[in-house]
Amino acid sequence: MTQGRQKLAARLILAAGCIAGLAILWVRNAPRRISTDVLDLVPRAESAPELALIRNLAGDREPRVVLITLCPQAGAGDGSRLSAARDAVLASLRGSGAFEDVVVMSDGSYREALGRLVFERRFDLLGPSWLADRWREHGKEAPLAPWSAWLAERTASRLESFLYRPEAVGLQDLLRMDPMLLAPGMLDRLQGLAEAPPDSSSAGVLIWALSRGSPLEKEGQVAVSDALARASLEASAAAPGAVLRWTSVGRLAAESRRQIEGEFSRLNILSFAAVLAVVLASVRRPARALLLAPVILFSMLGAWTAVMVAFDRVHVVVFVVGSLLCGVAIDYGLYIFLQPPARPDEPYRGKVGRLIRPLLASSLTVVLGFSLLLASDLPLIRQVGVFVSAGLLAALASAILWFAQIGDPFLETRRFARARLQPRATRGAARVVLLLAAVVAIAGPWRLVWRDDIRDLQVPAPGLEANDRDLRGRFGDSPNHTVYFTQGATAAEARESLGRFLEWHSRSFPGSSAVSFGALLPTPEEWESLPARLAGLVPFGADLRDALGRHGFDPAAFEPFVNAWDKWRGGRETVAYDDWVRDLGSALKGPVSLTMACHPGACWFITLADHSQGVEPPASLRTFSSRQLENLNQLFGRYRLSALRLSTLGLGLIGLSVLAIYGLRRGLVVFAVPCGSCLFAFGVFGFLGHPLNLFHLLGAFLGVCLAHNYAIFTWESTARGEAPPPSIRISALCTAASFGVLASSGIPVVAALGSMVTVIILAALVAVEIGPLSSRSPGLAVGPAEH
Repeated sequence: MTQGRQKLAARLILAAGCIAGLAILWVRNAPRRISTDVLDLVPRAESAPELALIRNLAGDREPRVVLITLCPQAGAGDGSRLSAARDAVLASLRGSGAFEDVVVMSDGSYREALGRLVFERRFDLLGPSWLADRWREHGKEAPLAPWSAWLAERTASRLESFLYRPEAVGLQDLLRMDPMLLAPGMLDRLQGLAEAPPDSSSAGVLIWALSRGSPLEKEGQVAVSDALARASLEASAAAPGAVLRWTSVGRLAAESRRQIEGEFSRLNILSFAAVLAVVLASVRRPARALLLAPVILFSMLGAWTAVMVAFDRVHVVVFVVGSLLCGVAIDYGLYIFLQPPARPDEPYRGKVGRLIRPLLASSLTVVLGFSLLLASDLPLIRQVGVFVSAGLLAALASAILWFAQIGDPFLETRRFARARLQPRATRGAARVVLLLAAVVAIAGPWRLVWRDDIRDLQVPAPGLEANDRDLRGRFGDSPNHTVYFTQGATAAEARESLGRFLEWHSRSFPGSSAVSFGALLPTPEEWESLPARLAGLVPFGADLRDALGRHGFDPAAFEPFVNAWDKWRGGRETVAYDDWVRDLGSALKGPVSLTMACHPGACWFITLADHSQGVEPPASLRTFSSRQLENLNQLFGRYRLSALRLSTLGLGLIGLSVLAIYGLRRGLVVFAVPCGSCLFAFGVFGFLGHPLNLFHLLGAFLGVCLAHNYAIFTWESTARGEAPPPSIRISALCTAASFGVLASSGIPVVAALGSMVTVIILAALVAVEIGPLSSRSPGLAVGPAEH
């Protein structure tokens, strides 16, 4: 192929690849597929029950809650003006269309609505348990007595005794509709759930709202934010100086998205600038160094295209981590561009032919290792594996094609980039350095501490988090209380688990109360046995009239109850337990609506306990405290062990591939550089006492893969009796600069990955620079290179 045809073919292939990649990103609608939801980092098929519950909560009402306070400030005026501001805020929020429900916590309307709902459904809700208790009493006391007559007599007797209690004074009218005394017990059990938090003048007006849109979607976040901004203006107009404060999952998620997107832009720009600065400082003609930029861009395009094709949703952290490609992808361009021709008339194909073996060896070993990450349980690790592997393959292919259509594909480096240390003057120092590094590599890893924290996946927002804690405290959240979540695949399963949990709680925390709306519900057994018990109560209405008359009551006064009873018993349809619970949960309004939820395949109940966090419930109870749900460290610790197994297997495959290419003796020499550098990095972190996590481990694996490049190219040069090309040094410095930028990230896991790789790369660079000097073999005892 002539040089002209070579250039044309290279340009056509590059143009076709670029157009295809951009078209795929357009068709796949890449921006819509980028996620900031931390749950997208965890497998959908994860069987951990606490994670399943978090997913259920994330898809239900809980994340849509918005907590709002209207606080009086200096100049806000008197109480009437603050009341006017409250009315203006309520009108604005309810008319915005962004909220499904808006409730003032000091207003008793939602508690009254709850009481009405429970009372209206008292026969279905409270009747089965009440009848089950009476049935057991009947079996113990008078098993031969007619069930209906015995129950009527017991009802009248209990009612007569209740009237002598002080609390009966205010319930005279209610008792005419409830001689079974279902409501009094119900009111006691609901007290903790429907109790309003303190709403003093210093705390301001507390408003609970439920948004319509998803708090994890940008549209829902914007709708809530805009509605509250308008409401704040209305409040200021009604009461100058009044301040509207609010918090929600959506607000924290929006801030996280904003910061992560900012990190993505900042890290990519800084990484590109750092790599470019290293290259410009190392070459004689800096303007020509810009010819390396397309290789980076093609690499990024290939990585984006591959990951968008492979996954429906990709977490934005993948692209933040992907900024590392700026420092890695340039390696192949440097190896080609900085390699001088063997002779003045050497064609480009001849130059590539001399480099193709180390290029393929370094690239394919990295891709081989990262391809194993596709077997990881964590979507994030699989996505990073695809992103890096595809990016490196694209970088290699584009580097070969890009410089094929450049007229003079050689860039001379500056003298300091080619300078080599003299063995005689530095052999002793090199041995000391290697000895100290060996001590660190051997002793340091034994001091390592591992700590995985899911919160490291998010960008800290101290201001919003402090605001969130303060507002939730005003709404009743307290370290002296504990919230428990009990779940089940069905309502029946969740209710049975709740019963077992409440029994465990009473034993584990004697004297502490635990209130749950789910405890009002009959058990599945009580619900299933209800039709049989009602079958024997056909004459109960008449029997109750007679019993009430015998105890001195006016039976006519209880006629509304008898009519309601007969109507319920006669018209009651057989309904599946799950369907009935689901219907009841959908009828709850206001804050109480968060206490339970039932959907096909998932159901859960909330329990509020008046004690601080203590011993966690056994896993068999399928109940988790809020602390357990906020902290999935054990789960991520398990994923770290899985990643460790994959990394070890990948490292073994890389080692075998190196041995297959270079033989046993030479392969071991090449393999020792990345392995020693990795152990040294672990030793450094061990001596520093810095705790490591899953992403330090991922960074170690990435660093080992990349360090192979320098070992391979160094050995190839040594085998030819040449000094290592300056591209190795420049490439390592570019990679270290790129990952050093990542180490400055505000996202803890990205910083962890960046710091680990930076240490490994610098250690590998030192190893290939001074390693040969510590040997008595003349090997690389050369001065400054000529090119």
